Amino acid sequence: MARHFLGLEGAMTVPTEAFLLTHRAVSDLHTTGAMGVVHGEAGLGKTFAVDDALARCEGVQACAVSFPSRPSMRVVALGLLQALTRAASLELNRFQATQQLLEELGQRHRVVVVDEAQRLNRECIEYLRHLHDHPATTFALLLVGGDGCWEVLSREPMLRSRIYRRVTFRPLTNQEVLRMIGDYHPLYHSVPDELVLFVDDHFGHGNWRNWAAFTHSAATLCRRSGRDRLDEDVARNVFALHGGGVATR
Repeated sequence: MARHFLGLEGAMTVPTEAFLLTHRAVSDLHTTGAMGVVHGEAGLGKTFAVDDALARCEGVQACAVSFPSRPSMRVVALGLLQALTRAASLELNRFQATQQLLEELGQRHRVVVVDEAQRLNRECIEYLRHLHDHPATTFALLLVGGDGCWEVLSREPMLRSRIYRRVTFRPLTNQEVLRMIGDYHPLYHSVPDELVLFVDDHFGHGNWRNWAAFTHSAATLCRRSGRDRLDEDVARNVFALHGGGVATR
Protein backbone atom coordinates (compact mmCIF):
# COMPACT_ATOMS: atom_id res chain seq x y z
CA MET A 1 0.00 0.00 0.00
CA ALA A 2 1.04 3.60 -0.53
CA ARG A 3 2.84 5.34 2.33
CA HIS A 4 1.61 8.61 3.80
CA PHE A 5 4.09 11.51 3.91
CA LEU A 6 6.34 11.31 7.00
CA GLY A 7 4.80 7.90 7.76
CA LEU A 8 1.98 9.77 9.51
CA GLU A 9 0.33 7.44 12.02
CA GLY A 10 -3.45 7.38 11.99
CA ALA A 11 -3.73 8.98 8.55
CA MET A 12 -6.42 7.56 6.29
CA THR A 13 -6.67 7.57 2.53
CA VAL A 14 -9.22 10.15 1.41
CA PRO A 15 -10.90 9.37 -1.95
CA THR A 16 -10.80 12.74 -3.67
CA GLU A 17 -12.04 13.01 -7.25
CA ALA A 18 -8.48 13.08 -8.61
CA PHE A 19 -7.56 10.05 -6.47
CA LEU A 20 -10.48 8.04 -7.84
CA LEU A 21 -9.79 9.16 -11.41
CA THR A 22 -6.18 8.02 -11.00
CA HIS A 23 -7.36 4.57 -9.96
CA ARG A 24 -9.59 4.42 -13.03
CA ALA A 25 -6.79 5.68 -15.27
CA VAL A 26 -4.28 3.09 -14.03
CA SER A 27 -6.81 0.31 -14.51
CA ASP A 28 -7.70 1.49 -18.02
CA LEU A 29 -4.07 1.91 -19.04
CA HIS A 30 -3.24 -1.56 -17.77
CA THR A 31 -6.13 -3.03 -19.72
CA THR A 32 -5.45 -1.21 -22.98
CA GLY A 33 -1.66 -0.81 -22.89
CA ALA A 34 -2.16 2.87 -23.66
CA MET A 35 -0.47 6.09 -22.51
CA GLY A 36 -1.60 8.42 -19.74
CA VAL A 37 -0.58 11.49 -17.73
CA VAL A 38 -1.11 12.42 -14.07
CA HIS A 39 0.01 15.96 -13.29
CA GLY A 40 -0.34 18.83 -10.84
CA GLU A 41 1.53 20.88 -8.26
CA ALA A 42 3.87 19.19 -5.80
CA GLY A 43 2.30 17.75 -2.65
CA LEU A 44 -1.21 17.15 -3.97
CA GLY A 45 -1.04 13.35 -3.76
CA LYS A 46 -0.21 12.31 -7.33
CA THR A 47 2.46 9.74 -6.53
CA PHE A 48 0.48 8.46 -3.54
CA ALA A 49 -2.58 7.95 -5.75
CA VAL A 50 -0.58 6.20 -8.47
CA ASP A 51 1.18 3.91 -5.97
CA ASP A 52 -2.12 3.04 -4.31
CA ALA A 53 -3.78 2.37 -7.66
CA LEU A 54 -0.95 0.10 -8.79
CA ALA A 55 -1.06 -1.81 -5.51
CA ARG A 56 -4.81 -2.37 -5.81
CA CYS A 57 -4.94 -3.13 -9.54
CA GLU A 58 -5.24 -6.89 -9.74
CA GLY A 59 -2.56 -8.65 -11.76
CA VAL A 60 -0.61 -5.52 -12.68
CA GLN A 61 3.16 -5.63 -12.98
CA ALA A 62 4.64 -2.17 -12.61
CA CYS A 63 8.03 -0.52 -13.02
CA ALA A 64 8.63 3.01 -11.72
CA VAL A 65 11.55 5.19 -12.75
CA SER A 66 12.58 8.84 -12.64
CA PHE A 67 15.44 10.72 -14.27
CA PRO A 68 17.59 13.77 -13.50
CA SER A 69 16.75 17.08 -15.13
CA ARG A 70 17.24 17.17 -18.92
CA PRO A 71 18.69 13.65 -19.29
CA SER A 72 20.13 12.32 -22.54
CA MET A 73 18.39 9.53 -24.42
CA ARG A 74 21.16 7.17 -23.33
CA VAL A 75 20.52 8.05 -19.66
CA VAL A 76 16.82 7.33 -20.16
CA ALA A 77 17.53 4.06 -21.96
CA LEU A 78 19.99 2.80 -19.35
CA GLY A 79 17.86 4.02 -16.43
CA LEU A 80 14.76 2.29 -17.73
CA LEU A 81 16.66 -0.90 -18.54
CA GLN A 82 18.19 -0.94 -15.06
CA ALA A 83 14.77 -0.46 -13.46
CA LEU A 84 13.33 -3.32 -15.51
CA THR A 85 16.15 -5.85 -15.21
CA ARG A 86 18.36 -4.70 -12.29
CA ALA A 87 21.26 -5.94 -14.39
CA ALA A 88 21.90 -3.39 -17.14
CA SER A 89 25.50 -2.75 -18.07
CA LEU A 90 26.57 0.88 -17.86
CA GLU A 91 28.89 0.22 -20.81
CA LEU A 92 26.02 -0.13 -23.29
CA ASN A 93 25.47 2.62 -25.82
CA ARG A 94 21.97 3.94 -26.52
CA PHE A 95 21.36 1.62 -29.46
CA GLN A 96 22.43 -1.49 -27.56
CA ALA A 97 20.29 -0.50 -24.58
CA THR A 98 17.33 0.18 -26.87
CA GLN A 99 17.56 -3.28 -28.40
CA GLN A 100 17.53 -4.86 -24.96
CA LEU A 101 14.61 -2.63 -23.93
CA LEU A 102 12.56 -3.71 -26.92
CA GLU A 103 13.14 -7.34 -26.01
CA GLU A 104 12.37 -6.80 -22.33
CA LEU A 105 9.27 -4.67 -22.92
CA GLY A 106 7.85 -7.29 -25.26
CA GLN A 107 8.05 -10.18 -22.82
CA ARG A 108 5.04 -9.37 -20.65
CA HIS A 109 2.29 -6.81 -20.18
CA ARG A 110 3.18 -4.20 -17.58
CA VAL A 111 2.78 -0.53 -16.59
CA VAL A 112 5.87 1.68 -16.79
CA VAL A 113 5.59 4.80 -14.62
CA VAL A 114 7.91 7.73 -15.31
CA ASP A 115 7.86 10.15 -12.37
CA GLU A 116 8.90 13.81 -12.59
CA ALA A 117 8.18 13.69 -16.33
CA GLN A 118 8.51 17.48 -16.65
CA ARG A 119 12.29 16.97 -16.44
CA LEU A 120 12.35 15.26 -19.84
CA ASN A 121 13.31 17.15 -22.98
CA ARG A 122 11.74 16.72 -26.40
CA GLU A 123 14.15 14.00 -27.53
CA CYS A 124 13.56 11.88 -24.43
CA ILE A 125 9.79 12.24 -24.68
CA GLU A 126 9.96 11.13 -28.28
CA TYR A 127 12.20 8.23 -27.28
CA LEU A 128 9.65 6.96 -24.75
CA ARG A 129 6.89 7.31 -27.34
CA HIS A 130 9.00 5.31 -29.80
CA LEU A 131 9.44 2.49 -27.28
CA HIS A 132 5.73 2.47 -26.47
CA ASP A 133 4.60 2.48 -30.11
CA HIS A 134 7.09 -0.13 -31.30
CA PRO A 135 5.37 -3.31 -32.59
CA ALA A 136 7.58 -5.47 -30.37
CA THR A 137 6.50 -3.90 -27.04
CA THR A 138 3.38 -4.47 -24.96
CA PHE A 139 3.49 -1.99 -22.08
CA ALA A 140 1.35 0.84 -20.78
CA LEU A 141 3.13 4.16 -20.14
CA LEU A 142 2.09 6.53 -17.36
CA LEU A 143 3.86 9.91 -17.11
CA VAL A 144 3.59 11.62 -13.72
CA GLY A 145 4.80 15.16 -13.15
CA GLY A 146 4.60 18.33 -11.15
CA ASP A 147 4.63 21.99 -12.10
CA GLY A 148 4.87 22.46 -15.85
CA CYS A 149 4.48 18.77 -16.69
CA TRP A 150 1.49 19.08 -18.99
CA GLU A 151 2.95 22.18 -20.63
CA VAL A 152 6.10 20.19 -21.47
CA LEU A 153 4.29 17.09 -22.70
CA SER A 154 1.53 18.85 -24.60
CA ARG A 155 4.05 20.66 -26.81
CA GLU A 156 4.63 17.36 -28.63
CA PRO A 157 1.63 16.68 -30.90
CA MET A 158 2.59 13.06 -31.52
CA LEU A 159 2.60 12.43 -27.78
CA ARG A 160 -0.43 14.54 -26.91
CA SER A 161 -2.61 12.76 -29.46
CA ARG A 162 -1.73 9.40 -27.89
CA ILE A 163 -2.72 10.30 -24.33
CA TYR A 164 -5.65 8.03 -23.46
CA ARG A 165 -6.13 9.08 -19.83
CA ARG A 166 -5.22 12.42 -18.23
CA VAL A 167 -5.76 13.29 -14.56
CA THR A 168 -5.15 16.80 -13.21
CA PHE A 169 -4.52 17.29 -9.47
CA ARG A 170 -5.46 20.68 -8.02
CA PRO A 171 -5.35 22.09 -4.46
CA LEU A 172 -8.44 21.31 -2.41
CA THR A 173 -10.98 24.09 -2.04
CA ASN A 174 -12.01 25.27 1.43
CA GLN A 175 -15.22 23.27 1.18
CA GLU A 176 -13.33 20.13 0.16
CA VAL A 177 -10.97 20.55 3.11
CA LEU A 178 -13.88 20.91 5.51
CA ARG A 179 -15.60 17.86 4.04
CA MET A 180 -12.56 15.58 4.02
CA ILE A 181 -10.20 16.55 6.82
CA GLY A 182 -12.17 14.73 9.53
CA ASP A 183 -11.78 11.49 7.58
CA TYR A 184 -8.07 12.11 7.07
CA HIS A 185 -6.95 11.96 10.71
CA PRO A 186 -8.55 11.54 14.18
CA LEU A 187 -6.86 14.76 15.30
CA TYR A 188 -9.57 16.71 13.46
CA HIS A 189 -12.63 14.95 14.84
CA SER A 190 -14.99 17.58 16.31
CA VAL A 191 -12.61 20.44 15.49
CA PRO A 192 -14.59 23.59 14.57
CA ASP A 193 -14.71 24.54 10.91
CA GLU A 194 -13.26 27.94 11.73
CA LEU A 195 -10.10 26.36 13.12
CA VAL A 196 -9.74 24.01 10.12
CA LEU A 197 -9.99 26.98 7.74
CA PHE A 198 -7.55 28.94 9.91
CA VAL A 199 -4.98 26.15 9.48
CA ASP A 200 -5.68 25.82 5.78
CA ASP A 201 -5.35 29.55 5.17
CA HIS A 202 -2.06 29.82 7.08
CA PHE A 203 -0.46 26.47 6.34
CA GLY A 204 -2.39 23.80 4.45
CA HIS A 205 -3.44 25.69 1.31
CA GLY A 206 -5.39 22.65 0.11
CA ASN A 207 -2.15 20.66 -0.21
CA TRP A 208 -2.03 17.14 1.28
CA ARG A 209 1.72 17.26 1.95
CA ASN A 210 1.33 20.51 3.88
CA TRP A 211 -1.52 19.01 5.86
CA ALA A 212 0.53 15.86 6.59
CA ALA A 213 3.44 17.94 7.88
CA PHE A 214 1.11 20.05 10.02
CA THR A 215 -0.71 16.98 11.38
CA HIS A 216 2.52 15.20 12.26
CA SER A 217 3.77 18.19 14.26
CA ALA A 218 0.37 18.92 15.82
CA ALA A 219 -0.16 15.31 16.91
CA THR A 220 3.26 15.32 18.57
CA LEU A 221 2.50 18.57 20.43
CA CYS A 222 -0.92 17.31 21.52
CA ARG A 223 0.57 14.06 22.82
CA ARG A 224 3.26 15.86 24.80
CA SER A 225 0.78 18.30 26.31
CA GLY A 226 -1.86 15.67 27.08
CA ARG A 227 -4.45 17.05 24.65
CA ASP A 228 -6.73 14.81 22.60
CA ARG A 229 -7.56 17.22 19.79
CA LEU A 230 -6.33 20.28 17.97
CA ASP A 231 -6.88 23.80 19.29
CA GLU A 232 -5.66 27.23 18.23
CA ASP A 233 -2.75 27.28 20.66
CA VAL A 234 -1.41 24.04 19.22
CA ALA A 235 -1.94 25.33 15.67
CA ARG A 236 0.03 28.51 16.34
CA ASN A 237 2.85 26.54 17.95
CA VAL A 238 3.01 24.33 14.85
CA PHE A 239 3.23 27.43 12.67
CA ALA A 240 6.18 28.59 14.78
CA LEU A 241 7.92 25.21 14.45
CA HIS A 242 7.62 25.47 10.68
CA GLY A 243 8.99 28.98 10.46
CA GLY A 244 5.64 30.76 10.70
CA GLY A 245 3.80 28.56 8.21
CA VAL A 246 4.04 27.45 4.63
CA ALA A 247 4.24 29.97 1.82
CA THR A 248 0.90 30.91 0.32
CA ARG A 249 -0.09 29.71 -3.15
